[in-house]
Amino acid sequence: MKKFDLLLTGVGGQGNILASDIIGDVALAAGYDVKKTDTLGMAQRGGSVISHLRLAEKVYSPLIQEGEVDILLGFEKLETVRWANYLKPGAVAIVNNYAIPPLSVNQGLEHYPTDEEVRQIIGQRTDKLYLVEGTAKALALGNARTLNILMLGCLAGFLPFETKAWQEGIAAHLPERLLKLNLTAFEMGRKEIR
Repeated sequence: MKKFDLLLTGVGGQGNILASDIIGDVALAAGYDVKKTDTLGMAQRGGSVISHLRLAEKVYSPLIQEGEVDILLGFEKLETVRWANYLKPGAVAIVNNYAIPPLSVNQGLEHYPTDEEVRQIIGQRTDKLYLVEGTAKALALGNARTLNILMLGCLAGFLPFETKAWQEGIAAHLPERLLKLNLTAFEMGRKEIR
């Protein structure tokens, strides 16, 4: 059973916590031991949200050490860059190509990285960077709130879980009225990385 250390980053309202809950449930159903912890910084006001997820035969701590992340799933570019130092060499970084500048950037106190700077910073750790137009694709589906499930679809190809397990995990967390749209978003994400 292969060990996976995953870090999900974004801002409040993007669905990071739901996405990490679904990953955890899918991994548990597949027989993995799972430890998870979430950090929310004023998340209701667009603050940082970070989820550490560790999947293995046996896991003793939910926190991932700097330089040990196998897969970084970023829902927002700046938040992803802030955690890039957690990537291990050769890790996978899947980044939603979407910017939500914090107040410090809007006030001119900080610089928001360009796409080239994002590539350069993450490229110092890995060349396996996937910049995904997740928000644009979710909006094209008619609901920006499907972003988290679309990003799970992007992630799915890097984890050893069957599509049916993902579908069941998503169904367990969403009301019936939202399921079809979200399963469409999941498939869209899978195709994006394939």
